[in-house]
Amino acid sequence: MSIESVKKQINEEKLDLNVMQMGTSTATVELAAKALNVEPARIAKTMALRLNDRDILILAKGDARIDNRKYKDYFKTKAKFISVDEVEEVTGHPVGGVCPFGLKKDMEVYLDNTLKVFDYVYPAAGGANTAVKITVDYLAQVTRGIWIDVCKN
Repeated sequence: MSIESVKKQINEEKLDLNVMQMGTSTATVELAAKALNVEPARIAKTMALRLNDRDILILAKGDARIDNRKYKDYFKTKAKFISVDEVEEVTGHPVGGVCPFGLKKDMEVYLDNTLKVFDYVYPAAGGANTAVKITVDYLAQVTRGIWIDVCKN
């Protein structure tokens, strides 16, 4: 169902994107990089976090980590990841397939500046064996993403 919601958004909004389904798992950055034959950093890791009043998504390059000080300075609260048990309920996507497309509900999408080193990246596409290839500029446009600096350099 999750992959279908991604494809539905792509079709409804006439987005220039194609969902790739691999024969192997892409559920982790390392597995996705291997399946796509790209460096792990080029995987657009989608992290689901909970703020005091809402849930958000942050996309960063695959080898980036949240910098707790930067995160707290920006969001005025400590970083709290949505629990594995709740991810699919909140996003509509299973762990390992969370992406900023075809979401169950509207969520703010933030794009970490670490992504800007690439022309294109590969976020998941709603399943643990899926991805889309997308330029960073188009990712920002399609997701209406807000650029932030909350990851370690």
